[in-house]
Amino acid sequence: MDKVTLGFAPTRRNLFSADAAIEYANYTREKLDEWAIDYIDIKDINDDGLIFDDASVNAAAEKFKAAGIDGLFIANENFGTEYAVARLAKQLDVPVLLWGPKDETPAEDGSRLRDSQCGLFAIGKVLRRFKVPFTYIKNSDVDDPAFERGVKDFVKVCNVVKTFKNTRILQVGPRPFDFWTVICNEGELLERFNIDLSPVPIRELVNEINRVKVEETETVKSVEDWFHTNTEVQITADELTMVAALKVALENLCKFYGCNAGVIQCWTALQEEIGILPYASLSLLQEEGIPFVCETDVHGAISELLVEAASMGEHRAIFADVNCRHPENPNGELLQHLGVFAYQTAETKPILPPRHFVFDYPGSVGFLAKKTDYTLCRFDGDNGEYSLLIGNAKGIDGPYNQGTYCYVEFDNLNRLESHLVYGPYIHHVAAIQSDVVPVLYEACKYLGIKADLYDPIEDEVKAYLAGDDATYFRPARG
Repeated sequence: MDKVTLGFAPTRRNLFSADAAIEYANYTREKLDEWAIDYIDIKDINDDGLIFDDASVNAAAEKFKAAGIDGLFIANENFGTEYAVARLAKQLDVPVLLWGPKDETPAEDGSRLRDSQCGLFAIGKVLRRFKVPFTYIKNSDVDDPAFERGVKDFVKVCNVVKTFKNTRILQVGPRPFDFWTVICNEGELLERFNIDLSPVPIRELVNEINRVKVEETETVKSVEDWFHTNTEVQITADELTMVAALKVALENLCKFYGCNAGVIQCWTALQEEIGILPYASLSLLQEEGIPFVCETDVHGAISELLVEAASMGEHRAIFADVNCRHPENPNGELLQHLGVFAYQTAETKPILPPRHFVFDYPGSVGFLAKKTDYTLCRFDGDNGEYSLLIGNAKGIDGPYNQGTYCYVEFDNLNRLESHLVYGPYIHHVAAIQSDVVPVLYEACKYLGIKADLYDPIEDEVKAYLAGDDATYFRPARG
C-alpha cells in the first residue's frame, strides 16, 4: 500500500487572470515532479488544464476515477471556482488537500492578478457545505518548506486511508478464552470500515505447515538460513525447521485469502499441534511487511497497519504490552511482549532461546529494541464508538527483561495510563521508531474515527499540519 497517486486539480476563476493561474499551476507541477510525487494531471481536459466549470469537473472526475486516485490535490492558482472543486471532491470520496500559492506583490496601479488566499477561504466554506473533509496547507510560496512538508505528509495520510480501507485480516483460531480484552465486532468492522476477517481453524494452518515442509523445502530452507544469519539460534535444527515452516505457511495463507495482516491464537492449542510458539515466525512476517500479531488481537493488527502506513512502509512496528512502570523514572514505562517485534527494531542481536520465559516451548525471540523516538497508536472501540489513541515517547535505559522489550519515557505517564484504563483501549499498542503523530491525527478525519491524543498537543499538531514553523512537543526534544 506504499504507492499513492494524487489527482492534481488546479483551479481558477474567470474574474482573475487566467494566464497567471496557468503560470502558477505549472510552477506547482514542477514542484510535484521535483519531489517525485505520483499524480494524474488534467492538462488535456481543456485549453487551460484547470478546473473552473461543470465541463472541467466532469472531465477531471472521469479521468481521476479511471486512474483510481488515492487523494485529490486542489491547488487554488487564483481565487478559484469553489463550487466546481467542491463538486469534483464530492464525486471522488478520497482525502482532499487544499493549498494556494501566496499572492505576488500588487502592480504599481494597485491591481492584483490572483487573490489566492481569499479563494482558500471560499473553497474551505463550500467544501464544508458539501460535507467533504479536507486537509489544508497555509497559503505559501511554492518554495516554502511548509508546502513541501505538507504535500509529503498528505501522501502519507492517503496511504493510511488506503491501507485502512483495503484491509483483510487472516484470523487463525478464535481468541484465547481468558482474553476478553481482544473481543472485536467482526460485522461492525465490515459494515463501517470495509475491514473483513478471513477466519481459518488451526488445523488448516497445521495442514499447510505439513505441506510446505514437503513441497516447499527450498523456501523453508531459505527462512532457516535467514535466522542463522540474523539471529543467535539456540534451538534445535528440527525446531528451527518448524519455525521456518510456520512462517511460510502463514504467509501462504495470507496470500491465498488476500490478507494484508493476520492474527493468531498463539497459545496453547497451537503448541499441542506443532510443539512451538509462533513469535519468531510472526516477527519475521512483520519484518517483511505483513503485520501478524498474537492473542487474536484484530484491533492490534489494524493498529500496526496504520502506524506503518503512516511512514510509507519505511519503518516496521513493534507490538507490545504496556506492562509496568519504570522502577526509577516516574514517566518511564516498560513495553514488552511475547516476542512480536520486527527484527529491524532491535538494538541487541535477536536470540531464539531454547524455551520461552512463560511457556515451556521454543519458538520465541528476545532482544532489546532501539532507544529512539517512538510513535504509539492503538485502534480500538466498543459500544459502537471507535478511536485511535496516538502519541509520542522516547526510548530510555531500564532493567533487563526477557522477550522483546524496551523502556520509553512519556511527557506524563499518568495521562497515558488514564486513557488505557478508561478506554476503549487495552494494554496492547503498536509503535514505530519514527514520529508520525500528525499523519495519524489527520488521517482519522477520513477514517471516520476519533483522533485521541494522550498528550494535550492538538493545537500544536493542527498548526504543524497547516504549515506553522513551530513544532509540537516531542519527548526526545523536550
